[in-house]
Amino acid sequence: MRCRRGGTSSVLAGTVVLAAALFSVGAAHAQFVVCNQSLDVVNVAIGRDAGDGFSTRGWWIVGANRCATTIRDELSARYVYVHAEDVFGRPVLYGSTEMCVGAKSFEIVGTEACFQRGYRPAKFLEVDTEAVSRWTLFLSPRF
Repeated sequence: MRCRRGGTSSVLAGTVVLAAALFSVGAAHAQFVVCNQSLDVVNVAIGRDAGDGFSTRGWWIVGANRCATTIRDELSARYVYVHAEDVFGRPVLYGSTEMCVGAKSFEIVGTEACFQRGYRPAKFLEVDTEAVSRWTLFLSPRF
């Protein structure tokens, strides 16, 4: 069966336009992205130095083989702290920095006295972004 509509040059031109549109949309906003390369849904919380101390924020629900933009502004600190757990509350990342998380959507200032303030402590992985303005963290499946 032959089907030649517009030839290969119009197909190539359409592909280039589509790729440029996708690149310009993605590049303008994503500053710290978490990509879940597993087959499980992952809940993600982010910790960062807010200038006057640390704060945490969550939850981003990241589906299997999906990504979520967790920080939209340009990264100003070298380190970002990430806590990820599966839907049963089991850690997916193993870090050593203890910060607070909430049961539902939260934004918490400070890392001390989690239980006394109605939160729970959680271990966050320190991610060295090497002082760049954009970073993507890939979560690999457990084996």
